[in-house]
Amino acid sequence: MIGINNLTIQFSGTELFSDISFMVDKRDSIGLAGKNGAGKSTLLKAIIGEIEAEKGIISKPSGITIGYLPQQMIYSDTKNVYDETKSTFEEINSIEIKINKINESISIRNDYESSDYLNEVQLLSEANERFAILGGNDIESKIEQTLIGLGFKKTDFIRPTKEFSGGWRMRIELAKILLKESNILLLDEPTNHLDIESIQWLEDFLINYKGAIVLISHDKTFLDKITKRTVEIVLGKIYDYKAAYSKYLVLREERKQQQLAAYENQQKVINDTKKFIERFRYKATKAVQVQSRIKQLEKLDIIEIDDEDFSSLHFKFPPAPRSGTIVVETENLNKSYGEKKILNNINIIIERGEKVAFVGQNGEGKTTLARVIVNELDFTGKLKLGHNVQIGYFAQNQDELLNPNKTVFQTLDDIAVGDVRLKTRSILGSFLFGSDAIDKKVSVLSGGERSRLALAKLLLEPYSLLVLDEPTNHLDIKSKEILKQALNQYDGTLIIISHDRDFLDGLTNKIYEFKNNKIKEHLSGIFEFMQKIKVESLKEIEKKETIKKSARINKSSNNKDLYIRRKEFEKEVRKIRRQIKQAETTIENTEKEIELSNKKLSDTNADYDYELFTNHEKKVESLNKEMEKWEILNETLEKLEHEKEFL
Repeated sequence: MIGINNLTIQFSGTELFSDISFMVDKRDSIGLAGKNGAGKSTLLKAIIGEIEAEKGIISKPSGITIGYLPQQMIYSDTKNVYDETKSTFEEINSIEIKINKINESISIRNDYESSDYLNEVQLLSEANERFAILGGNDIESKIEQTLIGLGFKKTDFIRPTKEFSGGWRMRIELAKILLKESNILLLDEPTNHLDIESIQWLEDFLINYKGAIVLISHDKTFLDKITKRTVEIVLGKIYDYKAAYSKYLVLREERKQQQLAAYENQQKVINDTKKFIERFRYKATKAVQVQSRIKQLEKLDIIEIDDEDFSSLHFKFPPAPRSGTIVVETENLNKSYGEKKILNNINIIIERGEKVAFVGQNGEGKTTLARVIVNELDFTGKLKLGHNVQIGYFAQNQDELLNPNKTVFQTLDDIAVGDVRLKTRSILGSFLFGSDAIDKKVSVLSGGERSRLALAKLLLEPYSLLVLDEPTNHLDIKSKEILKQALNQYDGTLIIISHDRDFLDGLTNKIYEFKNNKIKEHLSGIFEFMQKIKVESLKEIEKKETIKKSARINKSSNNKDLYIRRKEFEKEVRKIRRQIKQAETTIENTEKEIELSNKKLSDTNADYDYELFTNHEKKVESLNKEMEKWEILNETLEKLEHEKEFL
């Protein structure tokens, strides 16, 4: 579908790509791999024509449609969320306007037999037919599903886009791109501004996408789920692997080992050949053989070892000062912005050494609570920090808080105290700021460089509590792994806000889920938690479908039918409640019987009673079955109670 042939691109005289070639086929799902600055984003810009190549051709068939999501873009702020999203359906919107105009014209005419009238009717019929073919009747539900999937609430649909942050406006642009159903999607870090639930929705959407996908992401789990092919960019070259990211890492290592073995074998042959030539160069009897070996060397296709790019973060946090057992404790903590309540009666306890993740949709209060803990926001209720708790804080916009007029070195040197000042250059070096970079002004640094500099500041003094808000947003996969390793080795307490599931996996041992102004504690890993909320989301969808079905039935029924349905409904509810009560009575009696038989069986002075033991086992089995029955009945009752609201 798209062919990249012998592409060469230069920046400031340096080749970013050198004669690279590969194809993107109709149903390809490709992940672009490579460190920051390797040229991944540049390649996408070249494909859509934003950047011209010095050499080579990018061939695209006529009529192909491309949906492109860059990392940064200019937003439109003239409409509300729904209308801005709907604007992506250009032809449908144009036909809809045409249909409305024709309908308006027809409604005021009464010359039903005239040719003009009949012509308008024909035009209306054709427009309606084209509207239906393009899916115009379904766009409302598609827009709603996509916006809700990306984290918007229905109440957001009528809000002006200018009221939203850049991250949320990026979601609107992503929704427009997804709804357009282009032949190929080019997505540059689409998960950067998404929370975990929205990422899961996007995964499901892209897995079932009918076109091709070329994806840049630093989320390993996201890449593994979406892509089936990985194109690696390394120092101007590309390597094409028919595998998702994790498998690609294995294949890449195998390729390097094979390449190294072939290189070593060839070097041995070359050295042996050169020795033969030097030894017999001046012997007339060996002249033919010498000339033959010289020609062999000249024709030899020399194997080169790929230059390895080892630049990545490498550091560890200073030992944490010992704090009290309870590090953070809140009691009925509340936070509002004007009339909008963000946190409502929050009660949490974080103990020394715990590594806690704050997760949930954007806007649910994760950053707000973090800022309350670090004393950046006022609140009502109680917040208690433990004895000797010293906090290191990385804000989500930490890179924006740096002084743009200072150099990289000054940024650290001005706040370093004591012996750590002697380590400033070493700390900067471990965050990829070499001798040629430490004198750069902060104002000229990239977003990734600023984030690395902000992280480096956390190494200037020891902290007993680290509060990190989205620290990985500008880090490549290799650097994220090193940060994760450093945090795993950190012996203090950690609170981390992140949507990167692979980063959180194995790092945190407690999850606080933020939802509807409340916090729910989960003592599980991130993937176990995600599976749970996905199941809950599916149940919620089923409930909504039941609600819609009930609503449709209600709309078409008369009052008598509605009365009968309500009576039947109440009868079913009473029946379920009666069965639950019976089950509870049975459970209570069985538990008493089991307790009694337990006492008899534990009597060491009594003779062994096989019949008593058998009956005990049967009662335990009966109790388990009754408990399962009780759970099913309660789930059924909960569903019925929910449906009752719509009768």
